[in-house]
Amino acid sequence: MTEIFDMSNSQTVEPSHFEAPEEEHEDDKGSIHYPRRKMKQWRLHRRWDRAGRLLGESAMEALSDTHVAVMGLGGVGSFTAESLVRSGIGKLTLVDFDEVCGTNANRQLHCLKGTYGKYKSDLMAERCSLISPECDVTGRRMFYNARTSDSLLEGVDFVVDAIDNISAKIHLLLACRERGIPVVSCMGAAGKVDPTAIMVDDLSKTHTDGLSRAVRKILRQEHGVDLSKEINIPTVFSTEMHHAPQPLSYDGTAGFKCICPTKGNNLHGCDKKRLIEGTMSFVTGTFGLVAASVVVREIAGI
Repeated sequence: MTEIFDMSNSQTVEPSHFEAPEEEHEDDKGSIHYPRRKMKQWRLHRRWDRAGRLLGESAMEALSDTHVAVMGLGGVGSFTAESLVRSGIGKLTLVDFDEVCGTNANRQLHCLKGTYGKYKSDLMAERCSLISPECDVTGRRMFYNARTSDSLLEGVDFVVDAIDNISAKIHLLLACRERGIPVVSCMGAAGKVDPTAIMVDDLSKTHTDGLSRAVRKILRQEHGVDLSKEINIPTVFSTEMHHAPQPLSYDGTAGFKCICPTKGNNLHGCDKKRLIEGTMSFVTGTFGLVAASVVVREIAGI
């Protein structure tokens, strides 16, 4: 069935907020929801003219009927989310527990003057709703883990893994396999400067990248995943050799100084990392755009 937008009766819809219960967990801080504009029958809007001319109207309708969850909204995931909504995806769930930090400015779309300290999921949800009023967008201020997995994966048709926490990443990949949810996984984008070295292959065939090597090892040794054959997890990774981070003068002899608003949240703050990597937007953004292309091509059957 197709649905037509009743443009004459269109109106601005205020987002609805869903706050976490009083016994709030660190990894569950509520959600914000922008419902899609009401439709009678689907019809390709001229907003998607150029995409429709490339993919075809049946593919655009399939994209409109698809619910994609983007797990992680940093330098990779923020670009994935925006590319998906600009491709005509009809429903997005955007997941990130973190708040915008000044050090995000070099690579994350939601980091602008005036957004420091605000939730990344809130900001990306609002941004996506402004790009496409026909998209149902929910921002989830949550950290993906075993406790939140069922809630975050319910009703999802496709998942983008843009998580940089290895334990959460592995749990997500296993959960998607168990549920039969297609997932594209993004590996290490930090310490890289050459976007032309980025490629896509099954996780079992990834190489060079340190994060994918660690993921494969844990999946094989701790979860018994047979990686001698393809496991149907398309993976975005780089074949470029890693560039070690350089020391910066303004931290003096104290080493890296965390300025994150969420410092001390006991989750995945940079003060808990052994090493703070360097990043560039033209690499992290390309990772995100490539991941979005995997989703769109799979749904469109291209």
